[in-house]
Amino acid sequence: MAEIKTLDVRSLIPEERHRSIYVTCDRAVGGKFIPINDDDLKPLYYQFEAERCGESSWRYLKQQPQVWRVEIGRTTAPGVAAR
Repeated sequence: MAEIKTLDVRSLIPEERHRSIYVTCDRAVGGKFIPINDDDLKPLYYQFEAERCGESSWRYLKQQPQVWRVEIGRTTAPGVAAR
């Protein structure tokens, strides 16, 4: 089984975190990756749902005060809704 890439965004300034996750997600079509943040990524989940409904999966792996890990799977290319 292939190793799932992690993306630690904790060292980035807050304005760059979501953009970095979006770019990584766009490159992960058919795959998965795990962003690591120091806060809940729930606002990003809602953004994904609003802008890219049906294009990705979302599963929390770790929810602790300083470390949040979410497995994001990219199911389709951007702008192509899953059927």
